[in-house]
Amino acid sequence: MNKNLQRMATMHRMQVKGLELFYRQGYYNTSIDDILKSLELSKGAFYHHFDSKEDFFISIVQNLIVQKVYALLIEPLERKGEPFTALIECFDNALLTAENNEMDHGFVLGNFMTEFNGRNPEIMKYLTDLYKVWEVNLVTALQRGKSDGFVDRHVDVEGVATYIISSYFGLRTLMVEGNARSLRYNYIQQLRGYCRTLRPKAAV
Repeated sequence: MNKNLQRMATMHRMQVKGLELFYRQGYYNTSIDDILKSLELSKGAFYHHFDSKEDFFISIVQNLIVQKVYALLIEPLERKGEPFTALIECFDNALLTAENNEMDHGFVLGNFMTEFNGRNPEIMKYLTDLYKVWEVNLVTALQRGKSDGFVDRHVDVEGVATYIISSYFGLRTLMVEGNARSLRYNYIQQLRGYCRTLRPKAAV
């Protein structure tokens, strides 16, 4: 393995372990020493790859959190056709993944947005930019559905996107300590019912 590939592999391993720690303990409750101990690295080795703890976290957002959110909640909504089936399947799959995660501590993007809000504008911008990509993607899917006759023409797609995303954020918080399976089932049933109200009236 050449040095560049080896460096990339080392950084990826550090980012995976770092995300695990930050997700479980929170960014501000995780010290550089915690990271070094978990990775069995010296300070010199850490700072060879990253300038600071903040730089390390930003690299995690760019390389891991973006990838996770995109794969679970953005890419599945990009397919053409009726948007509600794609939306329900997308959310159900994401919630099922969380339900089966024994180390679930909530929605990773939501957790960090809450933690950094008002505390670190630079990191917050990376997180809100990702949130906006998700929101725009959902709005686009609903708007496309409206143009194709799957969504009632009077529906405020921006308002619907905000409502659906907010409900997802809240549910993921409840799933941490509650009955995840029951919460997921009830949420998806209600989401199905809500989506029916957004269809053209003749199609309901």
